[in-house]
Amino acid sequence: MAETGKAAQELQPCLVAWRRRLHTLAEVGMDLPRTKAFLEDALKEMGLVPRHLGAGLAVDLTGEKPGKALAIRSDMDALPLREETGLPFACPDEAVHACGHDAHMAMLLGAAALLAERREALSGTVRFLFQPGEEQGRGAANLIAAGALWGMDGICGLHVGRLFPELGSGQVGVRSGTAMASMDRFEVLLRGKATHGALPHQGIDPIVMAGEFVGALQTLVSREIPAVRPAVVSLGRIQGGSAFNIIPGEVRLEGTFRAVTPEDREFLARRVEELARGVAALHGGEAEVLWEKGAPPVVNHRGFTEAFRRSAGKILPPEDLVDLEAPTLVGEDMALYLEQLPGTFFFLGGGEGAPHHHPQFDLDEEVLWRGTALFVRFALDFCSGAEVP
Repeated sequence: MAETGKAAQELQPCLVAWRRRLHTLAEVGMDLPRTKAFLEDALKEMGLVPRHLGAGLAVDLTGEKPGKALAIRSDMDALPLREETGLPFACPDEAVHACGHDAHMAMLLGAAALLAERREALSGTVRFLFQPGEEQGRGAANLIAAGALWGMDGICGLHVGRLFPELGSGQVGVRSGTAMASMDRFEVLLRGKATHGALPHQGIDPIVMAGEFVGALQTLVSREIPAVRPAVVSLGRIQGGSAFNIIPGEVRLEGTFRAVTPEDREFLARRVEELARGVAALHGGEAEVLWEKGAPPVVNHRGFTEAFRRSAGKILPPEDLVDLEAPTLVGEDMALYLEQLPGTFFFLGGGEGAPHHHPQFDLDEEVLWRGTALFVRFALDFCSGAEVP
């Protein structure tokens, strides 16, 4: 194993401590004052100068030799759930890092620490980006608008956990081209006519409309999109009615659709609206449909990903570097950075147990040093020109 890997392993206790403290401080959305304060203090202790960038943080580290400029990004925000892990460092608030963002921040702090100690070996500039609002799909756009990518030649990031079941704990998955799906939200309001539950003929029942709409959605992907093209439509919320004996005047449904091509993304948006309006009209009701665009698919730059793969091979044994065969339908606003710059988003296997976005989600802390080592090794290689795609 290279010197970089050994240094990252020696930093492992600190990575675990950072991750656990950040886990306790979990906050939701774009405004994360406790999380930002902790990160700022940790970075200043390394002799670095963090600056506020939009709603996030950025730190530039410039080496003693000229070279390329690489941005490395971590998300920061948690999910609005009550934690059920029973961990001694569980967050006491209605927020939980159930998607690994606490680990992402710890690994990026580790990379900053190791590179700050090796400034004389660093060419060019590394920009460490800490981004809020990933779960809302708004954070990346906020940082980009604030200048996060100015002067950068490339970008990379990672996601830890169990998004790809073929990855064992500590293994790293890489994929050129599309690696993750778009993530869009839709909301449907079905309007009928309220009436007494004993006199349904005097009203227009939006609950019946909702039932038919839900059924129709289940065949949208299986019957209208070729099976070789991954896509999914899921409902997460249905709300309507106030009493057992009243047919309500409206029902609201909320869900998401995911696709890996722009064409399928547009198709799903159009067909969700057509189905909602068609079902409502069939019953004499009306439908309002909202499509809230989230991030597009995550598309990794081919040459950049191959360069990362070669660099990662200096840290990992061949069996721990896995070529992912198909994209995941989970979305990530890392996609917005990759629309602006060549880059790659890779995946670090992180244990077993409850899935992402579950109140009992936890991860294998033993893998943290690997994420840090991969960031450091690639920054040294890319910025020096040794692995420039």
